Amino acid sequence: MAASEQIERLKRALGDRSAPSSDFDLNPDVTLPPGRKLRPAGVLMAFQQGANGLELILTKRSSRLKHHPGQIAFPGGKQDEGDADVVAAALREADEEIGLKPDNVQVLGTLPTHETVTSFTITPVLGLVRDTFEVKPEPGEVDEVFAVPFDHVTNPACFTVQSRRWQGCRRHYYTAPFGPYYIWGATARILRGLADRVS
Repeated sequence: MAASEQIERLKRALGDRSAPSSDFDLNPDVTLPPGRKLRPAGVLMAFQQGANGLELILTKRSSRLKHHPGQIAFPGGKQDEGDADVVAAALREADEEIGLKPDNVQVLGTLPTHETVTSFTITPVLGLVRDTFEVKPEPGEVDEVFAVPFDHVTNPACFTVQSRRWQGCRRHYYTAPFGPYYIWGATARILRGLADRVS
């Protein structure tokens, strides 16, 4: 599939105003505390031109981090006071984490939010990388930056549901493994939402 067609499919996906997602979608037995406070965050789903069409940029978090060490994630993070909104937060974090400058990203729009077990409400920001750039992983946060083909992250058949015990209960979650990279949890759930819209 040509990159131009892939871009059109991404744009159409933005028009699907489906419900927000959460880490609890596959675990309906979980009771969420009333009045919980969620912190806003933005992540950048940045697609770049690859050899065979679009590719999604992902990171492998540093193994030295306190939270989610070694996990696969989008560039992004919590919204700071200096950020105009969650889109600005996602762009700032992508610059800090992998060296992708905000003016090198064409923002297409945002997808429905995703609530995490760590009390964040994440807004996925869909964007296209305008030009090739020098990847500069932030040593304290990112161990590796890699790209996954459009056809993998937008194909529902590439996703499976697995489970493990967490805090004394069995919890189910989406996975979308790619080569040596185990994409799971919130990242996989957000990508599954995109796949459902694109397919």
